[in-house]
Amino acid sequence: MPLSIFGFRALWSPWFFLTLVLIAVLYFLLTVKWRDRIEGAVPATRKEIIYFSTAMLLLYIVKGSPVDLLGHILFYVHMIQMAVLLFLIAPLFIMGIPNWMWQKVLDTKIIGGIFRVLTKPILSIIVFALLFSMYHYPLVLDEIKLSLVYHSIFTITLFLSAIFYWWSLVNKMPNQKKVHSLMKIGLMILSTILITPACALIIFNPDPMYMTYANGEAWLQAMALCVPAGMLSGLSGLAISGPELFSNMSTIYDQQLGGIIMKIVQEIIYIVFLGKFFITWYRNERDNADEITEKALLERQRLTMYNQPNR
Repeated sequence: MPLSIFGFRALWSPWFFLTLVLIAVLYFLLTVKWRDRIEGAVPATRKEIIYFSTAMLLLYIVKGSPVDLLGHILFYVHMIQMAVLLFLIAPLFIMGIPNWMWQKVLDTKIIGGIFRVLTKPILSIIVFALLFSMYHYPLVLDEIKLSLVYHSIFTITLFLSAIFYWWSLVNKMPNQKKVHSLMKIGLMILSTILITPACALIIFNPDPMYMTYANGEAWLQAMALCVPAGMLSGLSGLAISGPELFSNMSTIYDQQLGGIIMKIVQEIIYIVFLGKFFITWYRNERDNADEITEKALLERQRLTMYNQPNR
């Protein structure tokens, strides 16, 4: 059955599109036209503009285009959405905002305090992994998908936790405490370990876990979040789930494929960032080899003198 039965509004989310357009317009007004009126503002770099524009485009694709509607029908598409949102859009968003704009935000008392606490590397990883696992716990996900308010609040909260997690890894703020490249690698490995159990539960569970993807009535209620009620009235008596209606794939295969895709996409993105962090570490070691060697010798001499017996 074609997705076109749900209508233009459900397929293309025009209000969400307009919201993102307004955000993009504001970004370019602040970084280009109004920049001279703002104290401390500097031109956005080409990379920052590309990162921000890519993040906005991907955000619309995964949360505003027909992909979002498919994510309410097929679980594996939902997992693609979450992987792109949490592991690609979040870091691109951070890197796309110029430092002076971040500084204006962080200078506010409340937001600055929240950032200082929730961007601590270990704490941010634990919070992110906990929220990610909770989100994909069957009772939680089914409840979230049946309420527009719960769905919006939890999705935004999860995305913010991803921002806090990625902050210590990719931000370039000059007055922020820097995390060593090798430590960044360790933090990403820890993150992988912490979110793996949730993916493994999805992949290896022999039974369908989510009623909003397996039960026809629950699925119809969940679809009401993105489809006008009148569009669903003709499907209410079919008693079949979304995957069976729009795909030949069984519910359990859809679920298992979702867990696999989440891990694959996450690992691919992580490999790219891990490679970047390793290259940064290697270049720093090569370019500062003499300084590092001198510091090591001085430290060794200090320890030797400290450990010598008194005469």
